[in-house]
Amino acid sequence: MELTNIKTITNLLEEHGFEFKKSLGQNFLINPSVCPKMAALSGADKNTGVLEIGPGIGVLTKELCKVAKKVVAVEIDPRLPALLEKTLADYDNITVVSGDILKLDLKALFKEHFEGMDVLVCANLPYYITSPVIMGLLEQHLPIKSITVMVQKEAAQRISALPGTRACGAISVAIRYYATPEKGFSVSRGSFMPAPNVDSEVIKLNINKQPPVSLKSEEMFFKTIKAAFSMRRKTLLNCFSKEFSISKESLTEILAEAGVSPTARAEELTIERFAKISDLLEGLVK
Repeated sequence: MELTNIKTITNLLEEHGFEFKKSLGQNFLINPSVCPKMAALSGADKNTGVLEIGPGIGVLTKELCKVAKKVVAVEIDPRLPALLEKTLADYDNITVVSGDILKLDLKALFKEHFEGMDVLVCANLPYYITSPVIMGLLEQHLPIKSITVMVQKEAAQRISALPGTRACGAISVAIRYYATPEKGFSVSRGSFMPAPNVDSEVIKLNINKQPPVSLKSEEMFFKTIKAAFSMRRKTLLNCFSKEFSISKESLTEILAEAGVSPTARAEELTIERFAKISDLLEGLVK
């Protein structure tokens, strides 16, 4: 079954009475070259388990099943598991789990399905949940080696941006704490049915064995990042004074001790500077 063929897709959807839900960000791939490249980039092999998020009709799932030991696909749309039973009937190494990836107990899921395996994540993520899904996977400290995802091109650029550069945002710094981004490849909007209004990009996040900085408190580190980028055009002094109940005089001293000018903006800071500031703020912020 050629799952990237428009006629095949149309017949499948009609057979199952399926209509696209914009609220779920459903765009099915019709470019046959994309999913094999994603599966290859993920590094999946016969010793690895793969977690997929939002399998749709199984285009990427099929490619992952060809190369991985086991694939677990989490699908939020209750209409799709029955359809996936048909499209993935040739594979016995796939388990479809119905549920919301943001609400599932992933540690329990990993223990049940991936015991003793190296685990990768590979997914064509709906644009509207890109950041929550990626950060959710990272923050839970799951035993994942890498995350290979297709996301909106702008999101990929933000995720991959180096701290201390203009393209950097809060998520850029947060992700660098957990992982090292690797550029994949671009995917045009015409590769989807229905076509979205933007182009996409595949990126890979290689999970760090150790964080690049040591911290007194991870919680304070992420609070610091969030506060720093809360008003991108404002100085760090103004951002921190608004977010934290600390006087500007005290904040000026803290920034000076961290080697940061009070007139600096968040995009100018390296991850090491953020770590130093958060350590100095620890205990002062409730």
